[in-house]
Amino acid sequence: MDNIGILDAGIVALLGYAVVFFGLILLMIVVTIMGKIFMAKDKKKTAAPAAPAAAPVVTEAAAPTAPGSAGQLKLYDVEPKTAAMIMAIVADKMGKPLNELRFISIKEVK
Repeated sequence: MDNIGILDAGIVALLGYAVVFFGLILLMIVVTIMGKIFMAKDKKKTAAPAAPAAAPVVTEAAAPTAPGSAGQLKLYDVEPKTAAMIMAIVADKMGKPLNELRFISIKEVK
C-alpha cells in the first residue's frame, strides 16, 4: 500500500475544501437568484390589484362604552378583527383580564 506524504495530503485537503466552498458559493448564487425571481413575481402580483390607500379607520367617539371597558380605541389601517386578536394576545401574555388594560390606539407598522 502506498502512503502519501504530508505535502500530498495537504494538497488533497485544500482541493477538497476548494470544491466544497465552490459548491456552497454556487448554491448561494442560485438561492439569491431564485429569491429575486420570487420577490419580483410577488411584487408584480401585489402591484396589479393595488387600490388607492384608504384613510385611517377611526372608531366613532359618540358610541357608548361597554361596562368594564377603558374608553375609545383608535384604529389606523388595522381591521377590527386584527385589533381584537392583538389585544387578546397582549392580555394573555400579561396574564391580566382584557378589561383591566387600556389600549389607546393600534397602528400597523410597515
